[in-house]
Amino acid sequence: MKVSIIGAGGLVGSCAAFALQCGGKVRELALLDVNENLAAGQALDLWHGSPSVADQKIVSGSYDQIPSSDIICITAGLRRKPEESRLDLINRNTDLFVQILTQVKSAGLKPTAIVLVVSNPVDILTYVAAQRLGLPANQVIGLGTQLDTIRFCSLIADHLQSPPTQTRALILGEHGDSMVPIWSSATVGGLPLEKFEKWNHNVGAQIFTRTKGSGAEVISKKGGAGFAVGIAIRDVIESIALDQRRILPVSSVQAGCYGIRDVSLSVPTVVGRTGVIERYELELWPKELQGLRASAAALRPTQDAVMKRVGAM
Repeated sequence: MKVSIIGAGGLVGSCAAFALQCGGKVRELALLDVNENLAAGQALDLWHGSPSVADQKIVSGSYDQIPSSDIICITAGLRRKPEESRLDLINRNTDLFVQILTQVKSAGLKPTAIVLVVSNPVDILTYVAAQRLGLPANQVIGLGTQLDTIRFCSLIADHLQSPPTQTRALILGEHGDSMVPIWSSATVGGLPLEKFEKWNHNVGAQIFTRTKGSGAEVISKKGGAGFAVGIAIRDVIESIALDQRRILPVSSVQAGCYGIRDVSLSVPTVVGRTGVIERYELELWPKELQGLRASAAALRPTQDAVMKRVGAM
């Protein structure tokens, strides 16, 4: 399994490469970046650690790596400023993203290739990629709310002083302001949160508020998120590479799940070697379902405006 990371010179791309190296599940990593020397340096740095990790091939290069790649992970993009929403990035990032898609398509994709979009605003750009690349819709996936979900779980675990690996909770919808916390199925060690003395409605509201602001919080403290997003990317790529068929909250163009169509956002999705294998409609509380549909409605006007803009390019 060969993974090419576009934007691998940056913080997100390099952290994704490191997470994949440490995971040891993919056979080859190709690092691509507009700054070719930086990508070469990242590849060399990773390669130096390989004797203690895994027998992987790690290279840097250009779009000539794309035709032999099984997964193309696009992380390139401009960083979000602390005061910006992810949707504010759209006008600054669309042109760059479309240029990347054009080069990827021109290089030539394997018929079975999977494209994983990480660049923000991820839901909008996932929709753009699905429309522009000519691949079956199931082969284009956005990282979506997988990152929000693991942040959410980490904060719940921290408050309850519970093992993070036994904490299960989901964020669905937009990777952005209209994201929806799914309290109805949240558990720790299989127990509902209400079983824990430290848990109450106000605590939940505070944790969700901090989850929504986690990206901005990290940006304000260190300039940008890297480690956790690298882990989130690894979660998705390893599920594809190993055909694990994990149920992950990733973004894809919806075709009727929860009554939502023709907009890209995150729902519980079975992810395997062919990309999106299936989507599950978990039983949600009415308020959660309403929030998920509202999230789709919030994304649609921007998505439509972007598609009109992209169509003119």
